[in-house]
Amino acid sequence: MRFKAVLFDMDGTVLDTLGDLANACNHTLAAFGLPQRTRGEIAHFLGNGAAWLISHAVPEGTDEARVREILAAYQPWYDAHCDIETAPYPGILALMRSLKAAGVRQAVISNKQDSAVQLLSELHFPGLLDFAVGESATVRRKPNPDAVLAALDAMGVSKEDAVYVGDTEVDMATARNAGLPCAVVGWGFRTEEELRALGAERIFRSAEELRDWLLE
Repeated sequence: MRFKAVLFDMDGTVLDTLGDLANACNHTLAAFGLPQRTRGEIAHFLGNGAAWLISHAVPEGTDEARVREILAAYQPWYDAHCDIETAPYPGILALMRSLKAAGVRQAVISNKQDSAVQLLSELHFPGLLDFAVGESATVRRKPNPDAVLAALDAMGVSKEDAVYVGDTEVDMATARNAGLPCAVVGWGFRTEEELRALGAERIFRSAEELRDWLLE
C-alpha cells in the first residue's frame, strides 16, 4: 500500500459542485443587479474560496465594500442551496470505500466555507472521512498548509505517508507547501492542458486509475 492517508480537495476533485456554485453566484449577482457569468467563467474562478469567487465574478472596478456586501449575501444562500445539483464524481465513492477497507485514513481539505464542507461531507461521504475542514475565521485557506498539517496531526499520520489529491494549481501549491506529493486529477475545474502547463507530470483520468495507484 502506497500511503496511510489520502487528503482530498472537495470541489472538482471528489464532488462536482459547479452547478450549485454557479447558480448561487449568479443568483447573488442578479440580486444586486449585476450581469451573470457563464459556468465556464465561474469554474475558472473556483479554487481560492468564496471571497475570490465573488471578487472575480463582479464587474471589474466594483467597490471593495460592495464586494463584501455581495459576499455576505452569497455565503448563506449557497449554504442553503449547496446540494441541489452536487454529486460525487463517477467512481469516487467506490474509491473511498476501497481506501477505507484497506485501512487508509481520509480527509477533505477545502477552500469552500466550512459550514458547507461539513454539510456536504456528511451527506455524501458518511462514515468515510476521518477529517473534514473548510475555510473559516480560524482556518486559513489553501495554499496555506495549516489545514493539511492539522489533518495529518489529527489522523496521526506523517507527511511521508500521505498524499494530497486535487484538481487545480491551488491544490498543487498546497501539497508543495505542506511537503506532500500531489496526485492531480483531470476531471475537475482545469483542463489537462492547463494542468500540464502548471507542471503536472501525471494526470489521473478516472477514479479507478487513481485508486489503483493509491493502493499499489
